[in-house]
Amino acid sequence: MKSETHETIAVKISRILADRIIDGTLEPGMKLRQDHIAEEFQTSHVPVREAFRRLEAQGLAISEPRRGVRVASFDINEVREVAEMRAALEVLALRHAAPHMTRAILEAAEKATSEGDNCANIREWEAANRRFHRLIIEPCGMPRLLAAIDDLHAASARFLFSTWRSEWEVRTDHDHRAILDALRKGDTDSACLILARHVQWIGHRPVKTASGKIRDGFSIIG
Repeated sequence: MKSETHETIAVKISRILADRIIDGTLEPGMKLRQDHIAEEFQTSHVPVREAFRRLEAQGLAISEPRRGVRVASFDINEVREVAEMRAALEVLALRHAAPHMTRAILEAAEKATSEGDNCANIREWEAANRRFHRLIIEPCGMPRLLAAIDDLHAASARFLFSTWRSEWEVRTDHDHRAILDALRKGDTDSACLILARHVQWIGHRPVKTASGKIRDGFSIIG
């Protein structure tokens, strides 16, 4: 029973820390202090260490000899890898989803795009963008594929929040509308080509860290 309790606490801690890493509250390279986290969650070090192992398995944290555990950093190569994986898997899902597309799904996706176009902050935009992508691929009926794509969207969100936490500008997503137009016409090939190009667009901007240093920020804007 004691081990099950520690397991439950560890899952909770890893989930909350993962959310903080993804939304940029915990920045790349930031040290995860075992004592502070144990105190915050009013628990021993045992479930905290297990939570750290879970974060490492997700690629969100890294353990360094004599330096403890830190939030994992990422570079342009990792962003490109996620973008290419998204392109491959989302196109696969869309090809299987297209024959089952309904007017209601397309209207819901159109609404998600319109909401995204009017979002004044990055969090709202990311949620609307993710909703659009999920709507057009969910009819594929392939749960393992959808779960893998969900993981990639979580990685994309981390890149996005880390790079665009401020100075977000309202934008019109022409690619989303082009994908929907192609799907309405039954032109799956064109929809897939636009989608593949869309999710591989990578934005770049300098980002000031909490310590005042400037680093290069890269994110998938799609």
